[in-house]
Amino acid sequence: MSEQHPKSYNILPGPKMGLVTPDYLEAVAAAARKHNIPLLKLTSAQRIAIGGHTPEAAAAIWQDFGQTEGPKKPVGIHYIQSCPGVQWCKFGRQDSPVLGKKLEALMTIPLPAKAKVGVSGCPMSCCESFVRDLGIFGKKNGWTLVFGGNGGGLPRIGDIIAQDLSDDGVIALAEKCLQHYAANARKLERTARFMERTDLEQFKGAVLGG
Repeated sequence: MSEQHPKSYNILPGPKMGLVTPDYLEAVAAAARKHNIPLLKLTSAQRIAIGGHTPEAAAAIWQDFGQTEGPKKPVGIHYIQSCPGVQWCKFGRQDSPVLGKKLEALMTIPLPAKAKVGVSGCPMSCCESFVRDLGIFGKKNGWTLVFGGNGGGLPRIGDIIAQDLSDDGVIALAEKCLQHYAANARKLERTARFMERTDLEQFKGAVLGG
């Protein structure tokens, strides 16, 4: 493989939800200079990708960051996006980074296919909550949970499952939605395709207890 192979890339460890520190950015810059990395790119998942390197360079970079190998794609949730939220944005209504951090506990739930999560602090949904497998956005009275969205080649607007939820309430409901999906979806079936063949009211009844 050429040292400048255009299709060779890896996702660096961190940041989560796009949150970075000066120390982290300095470490990324140092690694890029040390290994002559020609491409650093912010991904749609709010992570940093490095491109154009050999497998040996990739392994060395991971060692520089204190890990022995690159990330393995999780069986379930691939990533959680978050906007700055109420603390940092004048339009924010809820604290999306804090909720995003709490939602990381759900990343261990095994799912039939990958899932993406978008947490937006207001209804403008800067993290594209309506086209994420699990989307959440904030209003004055709490969180709204959206399920079954997709922004890929066959896009789908997700379904609103519940509104005006507390942090604990939206996390509990998100877990029920993911577990119901995991128990009833086909192998490799994303949430959008699952919801297309699922009666919405029956789904709500199953996850809301009604």
